[in-house]
Amino acid sequence: MKFPSLAAMAVALPFLLIALSLDFAAAQIGIAYGRNGMGLPPPPRVVEILKQHNIQRMRIFDTDRATLDALRGSDIEVTVGILNPDLGPLASDPNAAVSWVRENIQPYHPDVKFRHVVVGNEIMPENPDTGMFVPLVLPAMRNIHDALCAVPGLRDAAVKVTTAVSTEVVDPSSNFPPENGTFRDDVAPYLDPIVGFLSDTGGPLFASVYPYFAYVADQMGARVIDIRYARLDPDFPGVTTMYGNTYKNLFYALLDTVNAAVDKSIGKMVSTDAGNRTPPDVVSGESGNPTLRGHGGGRSTVGKNSGNEVAAEAVEGGDMGTTENAARYINNLIQAAKCGTPLRPGRPIETYIFAMFDESDKPGDEAERNFGICKPDGETKYPINFN
Repeated sequence: MKFPSLAAMAVALPFLLIALSLDFAAAQIGIAYGRNGMGLPPPPRVVEILKQHNIQRMRIFDTDRATLDALRGSDIEVTVGILNPDLGPLASDPNAAVSWVRENIQPYHPDVKFRHVVVGNEIMPENPDTGMFVPLVLPAMRNIHDALCAVPGLRDAAVKVTTAVSTEVVDPSSNFPPENGTFRDDVAPYLDPIVGFLSDTGGPLFASVYPYFAYVADQMGARVIDIRYARLDPDFPGVTTMYGNTYKNLFYALLDTVNAAVDKSIGKMVSTDAGNRTPPDVVSGESGNPTLRGHGGGRSTVGKNSGNEVAAEAVEGGDMGTTENAARYINNLIQAAKCGTPLRPGRPIETYIFAMFDESDKPGDEAERNFGICKPDGETKYPINFN
């Protein structure tokens, strides 16, 4: 075999590193797969569709057996979830967590590549629908983590335990500039210990990041957010904060409000702990744009500035909930995820597009039923470049 010269290797190395970095960045994109609709394809076909589009990560919100069976041998990494009503026994009884892992994870490992277990979804203390679950989240996370670590193969696979929050956990008075992000007073006692647990175990925090809902809420009120900022258009000049950071889009701004809140939470711990702590990564556990507009109700408006910093010029475009705007948002999101935010520069953002399909039976606003990027036959609703 003839080996390349050192000069040839020196020329080729930068291109190889670029190719590897692009592959790594592309691998940050996953898709959230919900099944609350009629006429959707069966899980084996769903896995085929993911492979067709070279999507290497999937998030489901439970541990659906048909989906996990379909993922066997696919090399697609999956994030599974534990529903809010199921937290009680897992929080109170470590043996229940052991049984949960034995029934929902072990039968599929290592044929299925588990990435995260999300314990609870968007639980808020003052929300009457979720407040009762607040004291259950961290104990359930601890018990599931311990149960996973007790299984050698799963411990070696480093399956991370986390929970998912909305951007509503950030105090609205601190959401602009993003660097000022702080957890709400009612949320901090709940989330600070969870942030500490994630720092200790190396797990990320999942956050649902939706510029669409912030924009729609703004259009009903102050009308200061430029649609290009909300759509993540790369030609938007950006918004420069008093700290000198330029936010090119609302996705970065929303994500950094949570990053800043996490940093401040860690800062409080460092001031009382003997050692240093590393803030957990913040994963964009959901982000998307519907092809049909509803009324924007029930979702976060965090990131909507109360001043005029975002209103560099008149708001244009009006309605975000269209096929054209959804296409622009999703394609821009895929590119934005390859880069870091101003508070996390140079770090690709693990991001899960919401959602794979429209979900006709999903309750709530009409927009909630129209976030799908794929038709049931696997074709995308609009052209998408997943690279």
